[in-house]
Amino acid sequence: MMSSRVCVTPSTPAAPLAEAVALIRQLTVEGHLPAGGAQRRVAEITEELATTGSYSQTQQELLVGSRIAWRNNPQCIGKFYWKALEIRDCRAIGTGADGGDEGAVFEALVEHLRQAWNGGKVRLLLSVFAPSTPDRPGPRLWNGQLIRYAGYRQYDGSVIGDPETAALTEAVQCLGWRGQGGEFDVLPLVIQWPGREPRWFDLPADAVPEVRISHPEYRWFEELGLRWHAFPTISNQVLELGGLRYPLAPFSAWYTCTEIGARNLSDTSRYDKLPEVARRMGLDTARDRTLWRDRALLELTAGVLHSYDRAGISIIDHHFATKQFVRHEEREQKSGRDCPADWSAIVPATSGSTTPVWQRRYDATRVLPNFSPHPPSCPAQGAEGLPS
Repeated sequence: MMSSRVCVTPSTPAAPLAEAVALIRQLTVEGHLPAGGAQRRVAEITEELATTGSYSQTQQELLVGSRIAWRNNPQCIGKFYWKALEIRDCRAIGTGADGGDEGAVFEALVEHLRQAWNGGKVRLLLSVFAPSTPDRPGPRLWNGQLIRYAGYRQYDGSVIGDPETAALTEAVQCLGWRGQGGEFDVLPLVIQWPGREPRWFDLPADAVPEVRISHPEYRWFEELGLRWHAFPTISNQVLELGGLRYPLAPFSAWYTCTEIGARNLSDTSRYDKLPEVARRMGLDTARDRTLWRDRALLELTAGVLHSYDRAGISIIDHHFATKQFVRHEEREQKSGRDCPADWSAIVPATSGSTTPVWQRRYDATRVLPNFSPHPPSCPAQGAEGLPS
């Protein structure tokens, strides 16, 4: 591990100046900043912190630092592409003397989705909004992702839609939002500046591209009415960078097929579609020994991959993803760096033992810069990891 990194735990954060100095040192050591300017830049940051309690990072510090934060995050399998992450500097959007402008933040979030979509060739994109300062916390979203489906809790305890968002759905309904009551109703974005009332905004249709799930062999698959949004955009992670905390930094990437087929649509705590798929396949669901869940899971995941490919939308399979991760790990070792990783997050939900990461072991040590889950901005918010 490079000496310029700062090891952290949630209970013992490093001082802002120490983190800032460590970031400048790391950017210099890795060749992203000229060595001659490091001392001058540290002096500027030191003076600004002493005067205001915060400081403004340069475009280069924000760009490369955010990429390294992704590289350091132990939850991500797609870090092979960390150098390709694009950054939108939204730090000035929505800020004003009278407080925050939620409408301006919303428009910037919509633009983020449109740019990340890129006609189906999904871009790795991070938008960074105002950081928290000693006298003014930054904006927050109630949503764990920019695009999520509602979950309508019924009187009998069942849920129409996504059970994971049932509490959030109830919360936005209390704010006045009314959905259609369907399985795939897109939730509004709820934006809140500290000290102000939250406001909700419905996303325009062109910012929510979706894929209808079919299957290369089973024609009845489309009758299930399954769909999913084209790409994930995590929005409840704080970007910890050089002593600053950016509470709104939505991050888009492409899906791995297992995230949708083997988790979102399959988990019993989510859409729980495996029993219906198995019955349609003619499988015996009365006994576990028929392996009906395994077979249905595989076909549902195959359907997801087929559907995204047919629609021309970026997606990767878990075999490709894990091979790329191993290449990333080897590349990091050659660069003299560790490769922080959480084994449980790297091994795919389907056929894990057939992938090259299965027999490897990883250290999930957190180092800065990094992304960390927010504490809930409202009682409904849950934790989600970064997109792969």
